[in-house]
Parts: sequence; C-alpha cells; structure tokens
Amino acid sequence: MSNEEQNSQPQEVLTPAQRVRNDWRSLVEKVSYKAIVNNIPFLAFLVLLCVLYISNSHRAIEMQREMNAQNKTLKELRWKYMDTKSQLMYVKTETQVIKSAEKIGLKPSLLPAYKIRK
Repeated sequence: MSNEEQNSQPQEVLTPAQRVRNDWRSLVEKVSYKAIVNNIPFLAFLVLLCVLYISNSHRAIEMQREMNAQNKTLKELRWKYMDTKSQLMYVKTETQVIKSAEKIGLKPSLLPAYKIRK
C-alpha cells in the first residue's frame, strides 16, 4: 500500500481502550527526560516547598512537646506553692505561734493588750 491509499481510507473509530492507551502514551511523552529537564525550576520549587512543610511540621511537634513539659513543670510548681502556702497559714495560727514561742521560753500574756496614752 502506498501513502495515498492509506490517506484515502477513512479514519478508524477508536474504542475507549485505544483512547486510554493513546492518553497513556501522551502522558509518558510528557514525562520524558526532555519534559523533566524543561521543568527543573518548577520541580525544584516543589521540592523546596516539601522540605519547608516537613521542617515546619517537625518544629511544631517539638514546640508542642516543649509546651507539654513546661505545663507539667508549671503544675508541679503550682502544687508546691499551694502546699507551702497552706503550711505557712498553719504555722501562723495562734496555737502554733504559742507552741513555737514556748520552745524558746516565751509565754503568752495573761493580761489583754492595752494602749499607753499620754
């Protein structure tokens, strides 16, 4: 057959499977070495974005861990503060002050307090 005979024949109707194969071939051609080389700046930009995204995720996780550790320390310090405050309130009561004063030889006054006037 010559070229004229091939051109004079009507175009064959493509089945869906043949269309998929043709689409696949066009995709492979687009992903060829030449296409990749032409798109190196875009691919480098995508790689940079991926690296930044991963880096940002790791940093966020580290910050969350640090915040959890700081919150735990804060809770411990708050409990320690409340414990010390309650101990101080107990030691400041009149009965405890009297007991502490007896150890060094002081006794509570039997007379009530009074003002000295001029």
